[in-house]
Amino acid sequence: MARYIDEILQPGERVLYSTNAHWIFYFPAIVAWIVALALLVLSRQATVDWLYLLCLGTAALVALAALYWTLKGWFHRFTTETDVTNLRVVHKTGFIKRRTFEMALDKVESVDVDQTILGRILNYGDVTIRGVGEGIETIKTIASPLAFRSSITTR
Repeated sequence: MARYIDEILQPGERVLYSTNAHWIFYFPAIVAWIVALALLVLSRQATVDWLYLLCLGTAALVALAALYWTLKGWFHRFTTETDVTNLRVVHKTGFIKRRTFEMALDKVESVDVDQTILGRILNYGDVTIRGVGEGIETIKTIASPLAFRSSITTR
């Protein structure tokens, strides 16, 4: 399956920078997998049958939730593209219901980065692009937001 940006490049246009949603989208799944594993280990330590079954059943339910969150995070990352070309900024989300945002680089007025403390440590954040007569677009939880901002503002 071809990337969206490859399908819409104009003649003479080239991709300068690409980023994606940060892996932090997997955080709920990671926590759930750890809890499911802990419950599975705890079930092996149980000496009473009902406690063994309770731990095992709960581990199975938590593992199902973890699988759901893993697939949801993967699908979000798979269907999200954020690119900077020599002419414009392109952001695409969605698979069936696609939402795209494109802004010419010469129309970009400012690029703001919002990062929490955890975002600074793990290198993710939200980027708000303000355009001259084009409006405002916020791209949530992208990887390397400062490098993304630099790729837009440096020409």
